Amino acid sequence: METREFWQRLQTGIEVAVAGATPERHLGVRDGFLRFFRARLDRPLSIAVVSQEAAEQPTGLPITDEEIMDWVRKRGESVRKRYAGDYHFFVASDGGIHTMGPRDKPLYFVRNWTLVLSPIGEAWGSSGSVQVPGRLLDGLGHDQVPFAVPGTRKSGGMIASLTGGLETRRRAVEIATIHALSTLFYGILGVEPDRAARWR
Repeated sequence: METREFWQRLQTGIEVAVAGATPERHLGVRDGFLRFFRARLDRPLSIAVVSQEAAEQPTGLPITDEEIMDWVRKRGESVRKRYAGDYHFFVASDGGIHTMGPRDKPLYFVRNWTLVLSPIGEAWGSSGSVQVPGRLLDGLGHDQVPFAVPGTRKSGGMIASLTGGLETRRRAVEIATIHALSTLFYGILGVEPDRAARWR
């Protein structure tokens, strides 16, 4: 899809392909697109978000931002390659672990990354980070950390487990998607301060 065609088709509705069929990921991306475009546009606009098959995540959690971003990019690019021209946006989103602090005693955090690809460019966004309690990791080596982080897909994932359900994977994907869209459309789709306040 060429840039001009992208803007013309965007006037009638937004079509989004999401890598992977996880319901919470799909709904989080949908929520992010709805929230972002409702705040940016003065008229109703239909938004269709379709899950597309993508490669399954390798066993074990990525333990650096670089690893998770590389994995997310591969998924996003594979969907874009397969469905080029069919959608306005191609989105991949997934969670992982990242570290901060000194090498001898790093702090471990969980967060979600989202990549939005489109004819007008690409942009990344992430959710907030939740620290993995140190007592869960005492005595573990760096390579054992991914297996000690609590949470399963059925229970809402790592973030839901660490926050007792106050934050969910769906919400983390939504926030990461909004952040990516905000970067992608910065300076292109403006918003009045009083209108923005309504969506906070």
